Amino acid sequence: MQKLQRISSRVTYLPPYQETDRPILAAISGEERTLLIDAGNSSKHARLFLEQLKENHIKGDWLVLTHGDWDHIFGMSEVNMPIISHFKTHDKIKELQELSWEDEYLDQRVEEGTEIPFCSEAIKKELGDCRDIFLPLPDITFDNRMSVNLGGVNCLIEHVGGDHAADSSIIYVLEEKVLFLGDCMYANLYSEKWSYTIEKTLQLIKRIETYDAEVVFLSHHEKPLNREEFQSQLFFLKNTAFLTEKYKGNQETIARDMSKSLERELNKEEIEIITFFVNGFKITGE
Repeated sequence: MQKLQRISSRVTYLPPYQETDRPILAAISGEERTLLIDAGNSSKHARLFLEQLKENHIKGDWLVLTHGDWDHIFGMSEVNMPIISHFKTHDKIKELQELSWEDEYLDQRVEEGTEIPFCSEAIKKELGDCRDIFLPLPDITFDNRMSVNLGGVNCLIEHVGGDHAADSSIIYVLEEKVLFLGDCMYANLYSEKWSYTIEKTLQLIKRIETYDAEVVFLSHHEKPLNREEFQSQLFFLKNTAFLTEKYKGNQETIARDMSKSLERELNKEEIEIITFFVNGFKITGE
């Protein structure tokens, strides 16, 4: 079972669980209020988080959504507090309210290409046979950014978009120098082939680099990254974007140049990232 982790007196989080695509859930506690980040991928997931928070004497006052993918919102009905989101996330949830999540309809959407097999299987595993999903609409929406004062702790919420989801928002905890990225750094899983695009990646990184973060959370990474680890990730993404443009999507040449630059063999994850950029180049014709 996932166990609540604490990185400071103000920041606690529940680690992800990959088998059923549970993302990180987090709580930011000030002197007066607590902000919860993401609702989880099921009522069961949300309840686990809320119960462990209660055991640690933490009670949420607001919930903010990083984006509107199923694994970040399906637990909303369990979270009895005002919900904050970007207006695009609000609109996405409104669309999802119209869908059925039974096998027949999930399988049909996979066949049509509007749902991916991994998500379909994760929904079936996480939710079992009981899929009466209630998705309340967010109470508070914003356009570009908004601030939340928790009492001695300030959180900046900013819409950043990206390849993974156009509605992606990030949360920066100023006093802690902690940055929650949601899924914004991940690839587009709904394109013909999983992909990154040069333009969106570089725009996203430019925004993220404005934050002075010492600890960075990506929703499906087991542990948070320190500054050095995260800078290394950004460096690889930027370089791959530049090399993809330079070599016009030639994967072999990109990989060879990157390996030479790093003075080592590329690992599996790095090769995959290069593949995603090449896919994006072919799809968009960048």
